[in-house]
Amino acid sequence: MKASVLVCSATLTILGWAGAHALAQTRDAYPSRALRLIVPNVPGGASDFVARIIQPHWAEQFGQSVVVDNRGGAAGNIALETVARATPDGYTLMIGSNTQAINPSIYPKFPYTPLQHLQPLTQVADVPGSLVVHPSLPARSVKELIAHAQAHPGKLNYGSPSPSSANRLAMEIFMRHTGTKMVHVPYKGGSGQMLVALMANEVNVAFATFSSTVNFVKADRLRMLGVIAPERLAAMPDVPTMPELGFRDMKTGSWFGIFVPKGTPLPVTKKVFDVATKTMEHPDVLKRFAIAGTRAVVSRSPEEFRQFVKSETDTYAAVVKAAGITAD
Repeated sequence: MKASVLVCSATLTILGWAGAHALAQTRDAYPSRALRLIVPNVPGGASDFVARIIQPHWAEQFGQSVVVDNRGGAAGNIALETVARATPDGYTLMIGSNTQAINPSIYPKFPYTPLQHLQPLTQVADVPGSLVVHPSLPARSVKELIAHAQAHPGKLNYGSPSPSSANRLAMEIFMRHTGTKMVHVPYKGGSGQMLVALMANEVNVAFATFSSTVNFVKADRLRMLGVIAPERLAAMPDVPTMPELGFRDMKTGSWFGIFVPKGTPLPVTKKVFDVATKTMEHPDVLKRFAIAGTRAVVSRSPEEFRQFVKSETDTYAAVVKAAGITAD
């Protein structure tokens, strides 16, 4: 009896040592090949912009190639499914955004959700939003836009990249706050087509990332009335923030963060978290972000980022329900 207990104890000890050794090997060996960074939209979008800036720094720190893989379509759900179904070994990662917090309410039957099937690791960036109009619109301020929209209910059109985009939700919040009504016109292919339509005066107004509109504003092809940011931006210091105009719940434009498949080993997630957060301190990253009015923002821990994503998901769910938004 005692011999069998000793054998069992020895076996457990060996298994425990083997498990610890395997974890150590995982930590020490990772990564041993190229990593794939999934981007949920086509090249040129805000998440692609962030991915291209961090890519070379990740490659340097990981000691392996980092391939940016654009998986646009289905409002980000194609990318989400790709990562959710990937092997949880740390070689498939994704840059997620507000869209991942919005989609569960817009597409309730879609079988994958970020909080259930992915593991949030850290936020990496906050890209301010901007409220822009076609120059022909007789509104040179947010106050004048509100007055014009109230005087012409249902006559103005606003563009968005998709029914579940942060751009669309920002406009829904704006209309609820001001008692105005504008007609939604969604475009496919990200913000690019929406901005082309806005500059062609097919739609009159839109919320879009500051980085995608600022050059068009400087070229007088668009007029910027406000920015969604906690403080005014150095690139356009005369443009007021939405919070200072009374829209206190519009402080964040589009946030971006790193996700991996659920079940990814702890040593691997720790490595990715460390590389991701360290990258956001690099002078080159900070410089390139600043040019586009983008802030580097990191989470103190994966759990903090998870709670942030959950809070955002709950907030957007309330907006979607109140506005009766569906995947039209």
